Amino acid sequence: MDSPLAHENNHLILNRQRLFIKYVLAILVDLTVLNLFDQYWDHVYIESFSISLLAATLLQFLLQLTIALEHKVADYFKKKDGLKHKIARGLSTWVILFVSKLVILQAISFAFGDSVLFTGHVHGLIAFIIVIIAIVIAEQSVTKAYRALA
Repeated sequence: MDSPLAHENNHLILNRQRLFIKYVLAILVDLTVLNLFDQYWDHVYIESFSISLLAATLLQFLLQLTIALEHKVADYFKKKDGLKHKIARGLSTWVILFVSKLVILQAISFAFGDSVLFTGHVHGLIAFIIVIIAIVIAEQSVTKAYRALA
């Protein structure tokens, strides 16, 4: 679907409409995962539904920035030949993905203060990473289910 337009059920859907649906759905998945962790796990505290909606939106925005950065760096190393560049690509991906979690956790802390807390080992970093992994799995599961409908 490289064209800017696609026909679906005799309706014209623009790529920007697809992106809108994609990101709204991703934010709703993130919102659901955050609230489930808040409800069922003592290491996640979110003051209110409104705060969790804002946190889910911020998370989605920062996760998309991380993915864009990771892809840009990976593309740089893909253009290079040799084992050294393959190792650098793998190492840079790991560093970006790990450091981004620290940055995102700090951004959430800065934006929401005590209204959103991740607690436990390593000042809540482990709890936060578990939540992020659950979010990624949930997003991928919803995407896979959506694509299976086609």
